[in-house]
Amino acid sequence: MGKIPGIRGPAHIQTKQLRIAELAKGRPDLVFTSLAHHIDVHWMHEAFVRTRKDGATGVDGKTAEDFEQDLTGNLKVLVERLKSGNYKVPPGRRTHIEKGGGKKRPIAIQTFDDKVLQRAVTMILEPLYEQDFHDFSYGFRPGRSAHMAVKATSEHLWKQGGGWVVEVDISGFFDEIDHGALRSILDQRVRDGVLRRSIDKWLRAGVLEDGIITRSSMGTPQGGVVSPLLANIFLHEVVDNWFTKEVQPRFQGAAMFRYADDIVMAFNSEREAAKVLAVTRKRFEKYGLRLHPEKTRIVDFRRPNPGAQQIGRPRPGTIGFLGFDLYWGLGRQKFWCLKKKTKAKKLRESLAEISAWCRANRHKKVRWQHKKLSEKILGHYAYFAVTGNIRSLENFLYGTCRIWGKWLSRRSQKKHLSRTTFYKRLSKNPLPYPKIVHKL
Repeated sequence: MGKIPGIRGPAHIQTKQLRIAELAKGRPDLVFTSLAHHIDVHWMHEAFVRTRKDGATGVDGKTAEDFEQDLTGNLKVLVERLKSGNYKVPPGRRTHIEKGGGKKRPIAIQTFDDKVLQRAVTMILEPLYEQDFHDFSYGFRPGRSAHMAVKATSEHLWKQGGGWVVEVDISGFFDEIDHGALRSILDQRVRDGVLRRSIDKWLRAGVLEDGIITRSSMGTPQGGVVSPLLANIFLHEVVDNWFTKEVQPRFQGAAMFRYADDIVMAFNSEREAAKVLAVTRKRFEKYGLRLHPEKTRIVDFRRPNPGAQQIGRPRPGTIGFLGFDLYWGLGRQKFWCLKKKTKAKKLRESLAEISAWCRANRHKKVRWQHKKLSEKILGHYAYFAVTGNIRSLENFLYGTCRIWGKWLSRRSQKKHLSRTTFYKRLSKNPLPYPKIVHKL
């Protein structure tokens, strides 16, 4: 059968997951009614091992260290409460994280107990649904990454000579998932009472903010361990299966690439792209989702004709996907090739975050600031350092140096550092220079 996705962990866990995966792959129409019996103390312990230990605490203030003080006892209690149905899901603690552009994204932070339990259920469902998911789906799946999605998209568009691309943007996706529709989709594969009861509790748990608990019949709380998998299951039925069954058989060369709710579709003609986009809107509306009217668009991404002039054809557009801009450019041999660079908006947002950090920390020791800025820069490179993107990385480094120097020069007279002195020191101890990390 070969390597099966979604199988990892100790041997006794892998054996159980392998059995689930084999049944799911061998019988695509099978509805699983008995899965929770796999969850025992050993299973729950592996869930604990996989759960992040340094995350923020939930409404109870309990940390991973607190949970670990009586690890075996706490794991036994979780298993017992899960299977008896006595587990009461606490609401998520609402907080907001920076989204970029001055916007903030609300997330719900669960208690550590709840994170472990959600991880245990995810470990059951993941090997099952991994057999159903399509190859063009990359988001929040084991062994897959955003860079793989960008690479696959680039390779397809290169081979097809571009074409007409539909950028699909779902408005507030995680907040708009209809619970009734999600339950119906889960019914097609999983009807285990213990698991479904737990999922329902998580959907109804709500969030706590300013002492007030808010519950909704829509959405999955961002930040929940099980939320990405539920979102993938939802979109697998809403768009992935529909595209493979209804769109690809009708339009030769049609292709789709999805990372969570970031979707691009490629077609051979503008007519095909427009027709599918119109149907896509109706398809999403059927499940309570809306496409962003401005961000959802059709892009003429046909490869330019040989030569410098494009007679009778507008210049090819640019595709935005997962923080990158994909565009046609001339290579060293003067042939048109598909290139990638950091999305202009994302670059501005990253530099804005650097500026805010430098302003807040400008009075601290320069050596300490240098260390922290180096870490932030390397973190930026870790994602955006892909083949052909060196100029954007250099722009980010130059912008960081300029911003840092500006805020150091605005310190008090006692701690003031002139720009001349700053750049002399920087030349002796420079910030990390960009190097390509991902060869796409």
